[in-house]
Amino acid sequence: MMKYSLVVNGEPRAVDVPERMPLLWVLRDVLDLKGTKFGCGVAQCGACTVLIDGQPMRSCIVDISSVGTAAVTTIESLPRDGSHPLQRAWMELDVPQCGYCQAGQLMAASALLKETPNPTDAQIDAAMEGNFCRCGTYIRIKQAIKAAAAAGRRAE
Repeated sequence: MMKYSLVVNGEPRAVDVPERMPLLWVLRDVLDLKGTKFGCGVAQCGACTVLIDGQPMRSCIVDISSVGTAAVTTIESLPRDGSHPLQRAWMELDVPQCGYCQAGQLMAASALLKETPNPTDAQIDAAMEGNFCRCGTYIRIKQAIKAAAAAGRRAE
């Protein structure tokens, strides 16, 4: 066991875990942040996507020892009242079906809009590549990202 200091959703956190423990299990089992989902365990589905220093990463393959001082952002960072433009768009367009992949989808989409506030279809496709949805809601996910981008432009 090793002690690690992390910044998760803007708050300093300390954990005492094995150095090879995936960040996903630190978040879910040690810090009780259950929003990040386990999907495939080999970085193929995107269900476990979190942001590390603003970049989408698959937390199932990121060892805690490699996180260092990077800021970790999880789905729990989004407002509980659903007021984030992506959350509103997701709800307005009824994006989720089973909902299992949605935390990873939302984290990847939030990273995209932060870097590219007015993304093209190609930019959305590239950013969301690797985030799979078994229910096949890809068209609504793309529409929701565009709606959130438009809401962001109106708010400026």
